Amino acid sequence: MSSCCGVNNQTAMDNAQKRLLWIVLALNGVMFVVEFVAGWLAQSSGLLADSLDMLADTLVYAVSLYAVGKTLRHKANAATLNGVLQLLLALLVIVDVIKRWLLGSQPQVQMILIVALIALLVNVICFVLLYRFRRGDINIRASWICSRNDMLMNVGVIISAIAVNQTQQAWPDLVIALTIASIVVMSALRIIGDARRVHRGQQSDIGGCYG
Repeated sequence: MSSCCGVNNQTAMDNAQKRLLWIVLALNGVMFVVEFVAGWLAQSSGLLADSLDMLADTLVYAVSLYAVGKTLRHKANAATLNGVLQLLLALLVIVDVIKRWLLGSQPQVQMILIVALIALLVNVICFVLLYRFRRGDINIRASWICSRNDMLMNVGVIISAIAVNQTQQAWPDLVIALTIASIVVMSALRIIGDARRVHRGQQSDIGGCYG
């Protein structure tokens, strides 16, 4: 009987985690689109980079959702794809920063501030939703860490927009974009490395977000 109850409790926990991950995945997916479009219109590499971070989180949540109840090999395969996509997107942001540095840009401060504040609110909501699972499954833990780190990045974008307004120059926006892209690159490489170690049997599990 206790074994049966244990299975039922685990199933209930898995279902609760899946519902939560669907919610945070949807929130981050919508904000990725909003920030990407706004970043393009506002000529802001910072918003584009922050949208990349939102997309990276969406991928992390998707992997976490896929990984609930799956084997380590399934988790590792999904994490590898996640890491490669993050790496490619981060490199695209770096190329965008270089282009704007060479050709110039005029970031629209008001749009950046409004969208960055909305993104911060979304990440606060995700952080609160994930809080009670922060000591649970490693993928859920990683998702919670992602939300925590994202709030810091959102604040960085807001500060960079204020600096652009004060200096009337674009370089603060480019600096925060490079910072976020670099963090995503390191995270992607770590995810890929962890997935490889799982495949070689050198690691018992993988996470999804580092920083």
